[in-house]
Amino acid sequence: MSDRLFIFDTTLRDGEQVPGCQLNTVEKIQVAKQLEALGVDVIEAGFPISSPGDFNSVIEISKAVTWPTICALTRAVQKDIDVAAEALQYAKHKRIHTGIGTSDSHIKYKFNSTREEIIERAVAAVKYARRYVDDVEFYAEDAGRTDNEYLARVVEAVIKAGATVVNIPDTTGYCLPDEYGAKIKYLMEHVNGIDKAIISTHCHNDLGMATANTISGVLNGARQVEVTINGIGERAGNTSLEEVAMILRCHHDIQIDTNINTQKIYPTSRMVSSLMNMPVQPNKAIVGRNAFAHSSGIHQDGVLKNVQTYEIIDPKDVGIDDNAIVLTARSGRAALKHRLHVLGVEMTQEKLDKVYEDFLKLADKKKDITDDDILVLAGADRNVNHHIKLEYLQVTSGVGVRSVASLGLNISGEHFEAAATGNGPVDAAIKAVKQIIKRQMTLKEFTIQAISKGSDDVGKVHMQVEYDGQMYYGFGANTDIIAASVEAYIDCINKFRK
Repeated sequence: MSDRLFIFDTTLRDGEQVPGCQLNTVEKIQVAKQLEALGVDVIEAGFPISSPGDFNSVIEISKAVTWPTICALTRAVQKDIDVAAEALQYAKHKRIHTGIGTSDSHIKYKFNSTREEIIERAVAAVKYARRYVDDVEFYAEDAGRTDNEYLARVVEAVIKAGATVVNIPDTTGYCLPDEYGAKIKYLMEHVNGIDKAIISTHCHNDLGMATANTISGVLNGARQVEVTINGIGERAGNTSLEEVAMILRCHHDIQIDTNINTQKIYPTSRMVSSLMNMPVQPNKAIVGRNAFAHSSGIHQDGVLKNVQTYEIIDPKDVGIDDNAIVLTARSGRAALKHRLHVLGVEMTQEKLDKVYEDFLKLADKKKDITDDDILVLAGADRNVNHHIKLEYLQVTSGVGVRSVASLGLNISGEHFEAAATGNGPVDAAIKAVKQIIKRQMTLKEFTIQAISKGSDDVGKVHMQVEYDGQMYYGFGANTDIIAASVEAYIDCINKFRK
């Protein structure tokens, strides 16, 4: 008999905490619907008490999806739980995820408390949450560094109080796989009533062991895993959903099943990467663009003779179809609409017409249009309401000459022009923007990424600008990398607090 593993996706909560990756409510709904199609069991939709935006997102996601459980995060605080319950009012299946730190470090330095008081607060929070919902998950923050005997006491107490799921986070990504697995095993063997709850993993990747720790936890009795698409999340990120799903699919001897439709993995990865403006590293397991590429002569020879010599996964199993329709300037709306549908993007006819116009302009510049290009085009209207827009840009640069840029900006309907010289075309263009936008701002980070490999490719630019003591993140995409850089800079400025 195969065993069932529940997939708890926290892309829209833990994943969205990454600086510069915040989504608006419409984009969160788009991701939530794709997660539902992917087959995740639980969607952690946000931390409602943290902001009005998170509160509203939990409400709207609850309305938008049907069968997954919608989960809202709280601290072990009554007000947090009250707000979470209100945000979950429209969810068909609802869960409150409450908890508190249990390591000696957290108890002493974070809460200035004692072990006994922490257990009391944990029990009180679970009992209070059960007044609102039947499904309550408790997290023992920093469980990875909590001694097992005390952790078992906490887990036993919260299960007795009514917790249906108990989360054992390796909050700092410190544990070794055998150590984390042994922790789960200890709980399975020493907690009275452990059969009344599901034990969950939540592993961070600070030392690159998140997936290994998660699988070790599953092998020792955990039956829920908390994961994100592309492994995004705070600091070095979380356990990757796609890695756990494919490990279990490849290792049939483990005999543990998930509900994940693996053929939806790649398009979901591309959607999240595009909407959150967070590139997937080329050598990322399962979804990186080099995950199924072979450049070594020995590898190429083996693959040509039998693909299984160097590939343990069929690319089609994760949604990479080498025979997919290739989009060019001669493709029609139907082909574009089909590709958007495959990528999980649905839109009105009016928006499709606009995206198709932009698609044709891009297709005239490029030979082939990639999935990432399509997703950039589909998300381009996020800047439509910005009060500062780039109208034109002209740059002169070369070797042995000073770069000069002239540009025009439309600021709330009023036209402004400026020209500047600089140490390179991007520097000149940004100096021209600064002549118009007279604010003291500092460029802190500037990252350029080509989506695929061609010299005619769309370039993505990510920027971080400091203004008035705050950091702002901007994004631009264009076949002209200088234009993309200026668009990213203007995107930052549009986010400045007035």
